[in-house]
Amino acid sequence: MLELFAFGDTGWGDEILQGLAVTVQLALVTLPVGLLIGFLAAGASLSRLRALRFLGFGYTTILRGLPEILTLFVVYNGVGLLLNALAQWWDPEGGGIEFSPFAAGVIALGMVFGAFAGEVLRGAFNSLDGGQAEAGRAIGMSQRKIFFRIQLPQLWRFALPGLGNLWINMLKDTALVSIIALSDLMRMTKVAVGVTKQPFTFYLAACLIYWGLCVASELMLAWMERRANRGIRRA
Repeated sequence: MLELFAFGDTGWGDEILQGLAVTVQLALVTLPVGLLIGFLAAGASLSRLRALRFLGFGYTTILRGLPEILTLFVVYNGVGLLLNALAQWWDPEGGGIEFSPFAAGVIALGMVFGAFAGEVLRGAFNSLDGGQAEAGRAIGMSQRKIFFRIQLPQLWRFALPGLGNLWINMLKDTALVSIIALSDLMRMTKVAVGVTKQPFTFYLAACLIYWGLCVASELMLAWMERRANRGIRRA
C-alpha cells in the first residue's frame, strides 16, 4: 500500500503533495480577500446611510443563503463569460480570455467567507464599549486613530473565535474547486483513484490530510486567542 504514495513514476506521492500545496495556497490567498470583503460588509451594515446598510445586509443575507458550490459555478462561468464579452467588444479579432480556476476559487470562496465574516465583525463591533470612542474624540483623536488604536485591537479579540471557525470551514470548502478542474488535493485524489482503483486508500489519505490541516489551524488559532486575550481578567 505504501508504494501507492511513493514519489516518482511508481507512486502518487508527488501528485498528492502538489495538490496539497495548491489547496494551502488557495486558502491563504482567499483569507485576506475574504477579510477585506468582511470588513467592507460590516462597515456598510453599520453605516448611518440607509442605502449602505441595505447593501451590506443584502450582500450578507444573499451570500450566506446560497450553497458554496452554486456560488463557485456562478463566478466561474459568469465572470468567464463577462471577460470574454469585454474582450470581444474591445478587440473583435482577438481570441477569448481563459478565466483561471484558481482565480475563480479565490473570488467565490472569498465572497462566501466575506459574507459570514461581515456578520462576525458586525457583532464584534457592536460589542465594543462606545464610551472608549467618545473618550478618544474628547482628547482630540481622529476617527482613524480611534479605529486603529482603540477599536481594532478589541474588535480582533472579539471576532477571532468566529473568524477562526470560518477559516476552518473555508479550508475544507477548498475541496469544491476540484469540480472546475483546479488541481488541488481533492482533484489529485480523484485522479489517483481513477487510475489505481483504490478509492478507500486515497480518500482515507485525503481525509487524514484535511484533518491534519484543521488540527494545525486549531492549534494556531488557540495560540492567537491566548495572545489576543493576554492581560484580560477572566470572570
